[in-house]
Amino acid sequence: MDLKISGKVVEILEEQSGEGRNGPWRKRDFILETGGNYPKKVCMTQWGDQIDAHTLKEGETLTASIDIASREYNGRWYTDVKAWRIEAGDTSSGAPSTSSGQSASGGSSAPQSAPPSAENVEPLAGYDDMDDDLPF
Repeated sequence: MDLKISGKVVEILEEQSGEGRNGPWRKRDFILETGGNYPKKVCMTQWGDQIDAHTLKEGETLTASIDIASREYNGRWYTDVKAWRIEAGDTSSGAPSTSSGQSASGGSSAPQSAPPSAENVEPLAGYDDMDDDLPF
């Protein structure tokens, strides 16, 4: 499964490192804010060489390929969002793509009709004859 998330980097946390049974490790967390009507903030982690592969900057817009994993420790569950690939810029158009690879909102030479305006819409047949017993 290929999970991707796009947004703006709002905070970059300090890099952490340590020594484990498999050798040294290092990680860096960063906060990505998604766009849309209801933006969300997601804390993601870069591990090892991924830290050097893409240098993050606050305010930068990017798309991250992620893995989500949960684990149990002492009766509590913890969820990690690991960014395994980061691409600069917002590579998701927000519109579904067609089978030819073109965006559903563009690339077609056929004109698209506008949605009907309120002036052009006829009322439902029998609407005025209906008994309305609603209090509002």
